[in-house]
Amino acid sequence: MTVVSQKVRGLESFLSGSWRSGKGEGKLLLDAATGQPVANINADGLDLSGALAYGRSKGGTALRKMTFHERALMLKSLAQTLMEKKEIFYQESFATGATRKDSWIDIEGGIGTLFAYSSKARREMPNTRVFTEGAIEPLSRDNSFSGQHILSPLQGIAVHINAYNFPCWGMLEKIAPSLIAGVPCLVKPASQTAYLTELMVRHILAADILPEGALQLLCGSPGDLVDHVTGQDVVTFTGSAATGQMLRQNPSMVRNSTRFSMEADSLNAAVLGPDAKQGELEFNLFVREVAREMTVKAGQKCTAIRRIIVPRDTAEAVGDALKARFEKLRIGDPRDDTVTMGPLASAGQKDEVQSRVEELKTEAETIYGGSGNVPERGAFEAPVLLYCDRPFVSETIHAVEAFGPVATLMPYDSLEDAIALTHKGKGSLVASVFTNDRLVAEETVLGMAPFHGRVLIGNRQSAKTSTGHGSPLPMLVHGGPGRAGGGEELGGLRSVKHFMQRTAIQGAPNLLGAVTGRWIAGEQGRADSRHPFKKSLAELKIGDQLVTRERTVSLEDIEHFAEFTGDTFYAHMNEAAAQRNPFFEGRVAHGYLIVSFAAGLFVEPEEGPVLANYGVDNLRFLTPVNAGDALKVQLTAKEISPRISADYGEVRWDCLVSNQNDEPVAQYDVLTLVAKEWPTASS
Repeated sequence: MTVVSQKVRGLESFLSGSWRSGKGEGKLLLDAATGQPVANINADGLDLSGALAYGRSKGGTALRKMTFHERALMLKSLAQTLMEKKEIFYQESFATGATRKDSWIDIEGGIGTLFAYSSKARREMPNTRVFTEGAIEPLSRDNSFSGQHILSPLQGIAVHINAYNFPCWGMLEKIAPSLIAGVPCLVKPASQTAYLTELMVRHILAADILPEGALQLLCGSPGDLVDHVTGQDVVTFTGSAATGQMLRQNPSMVRNSTRFSMEADSLNAAVLGPDAKQGELEFNLFVREVAREMTVKAGQKCTAIRRIIVPRDTAEAVGDALKARFEKLRIGDPRDDTVTMGPLASAGQKDEVQSRVEELKTEAETIYGGSGNVPERGAFEAPVLLYCDRPFVSETIHAVEAFGPVATLMPYDSLEDAIALTHKGKGSLVASVFTNDRLVAEETVLGMAPFHGRVLIGNRQSAKTSTGHGSPLPMLVHGGPGRAGGGEELGGLRSVKHFMQRTAIQGAPNLLGAVTGRWIAGEQGRADSRHPFKKSLAELKIGDQLVTRERTVSLEDIEHFAEFTGDTFYAHMNEAAAQRNPFFEGRVAHGYLIVSFAAGLFVEPEEGPVLANYGVDNLRFLTPVNAGDALKVQLTAKEISPRISADYGEVRWDCLVSNQNDEPVAQYDVLTLVAKEWPTASS
């Protein structure tokens, strides 16, 4: 195989609207496999305070003018552009030591996160600039004074300080929720692999999709960056616990109560259930998963399995099975398609891993590993499997992380002991249990959950579809308590909210509605002679309202509905039984009969701009309806959310059904799709 030499380039930082070089010689970055120079990195002398101020003013102002949907479509366009360029990033990624399979997680996994956030924001957030959270809180009996929680973007900048192991994904998974929230970003990648991050940022900026100031890049030492943060900024950090604690205690961070999220050391554990004996599918799945997590990206994953916890009577079998898998590895230059595990990210990282292994060996014996059959040149390290027979009296194996292809096998004598061993890691990003026993799954997961940010249950049913122990997903939280840093990333809209301020607003309904863009109960609706279902989005206004005629519910209606639907529950059909029910005075109408009659009262039958009913939210039945009661409906346009990329939008209607005594009998939100434009009768 021929290794193509790579031209050394000086990495630049993109700050305050232009690419800038640091002063001085800088540091040479080497190819992890060949040892050849790749790039030079230096950030000395750069104005970081000015860059933060520039991001807040330029980027923040521009982003806050956009709606959530506009920002989401911006991410989608960016993801599409990066996906078209992916081969450029794959070629650069080889220098980090990653195989193509390893790089898929980093490159396409990162781009996929942009797609996921774009989709979730357009589905779950309104096409507005303010996000309402939760229901209205009535603060007076007559609804003249109410409260509402809202979320608005912080008027600062998100500083993302990332680790070296995922130079693309680490950046993209952090900027996605920041930008959706409307907060600009300054990304500081770890130096070892910053050349790949810089390459991707160059293509992001060249695409001219993000507004000016929305994304900045710092390549090199962070210098006094964190000294200039404010109470409106957010700092996220992925890396060592020591560095994270130093950042957390920075005087500016403390003085301004700057939001800080940290992902640090994580001694993740995998537990083999006592039911998963050798020969069972779960045993094989467990061994495969442990081997994969030890060798993907040469074990340089914050979610990699570091502690292998198994029943004592299966420990030898698990060790033998893992060793058999390691023997099949081909370790070498990732540019070679036959290679299955590449090197560590740098020679310095190799020295660090070997040093940590020596510490672990004070309490554990090596059962596989050492020099192994690895190339002499480059930062290569063979898998190292250790065994500790007395894990409860050992401390180092639960405290020291060798950030490479290294894990410690340890036995347990009871399920309670297995759970206790996972706790000795003092908090991690993820733990897993492999079992096909419901009781084992219940006890283990509930026992481990308080100490872990995510728990994977592996068994035969999910074997083909499971994303695995080590894969963070955009819709699930990524983070962990204690040693893992106490931070939280991803998790869908949860992470978007990390970059927004939750504020409780109080006031009269009409003024709350002006702030939130929603109609609020207690606010006067607007009724006119034109049915609101005849209005397109161009004509419909928040607060447009219809009050219907009454319809009397008869006993025949109740019996017909019961026979027609098959819902012959005794409260609808048996007078004596219904009277014995503590909630009813006699036979009552079905809840869904009430909803059906309500639709019959407010629906406009003619073809028009209302295209479809796609759901009902928050349905509650409030007062029983008996034969002879008369129902009427107050239907109010509550929220209007046009879709940018379609010729229709969503309209949320407040539907209040009341009886002849004006008592509410049912309340819910009706969700419809409505055309943006609709021809009038005259046209």
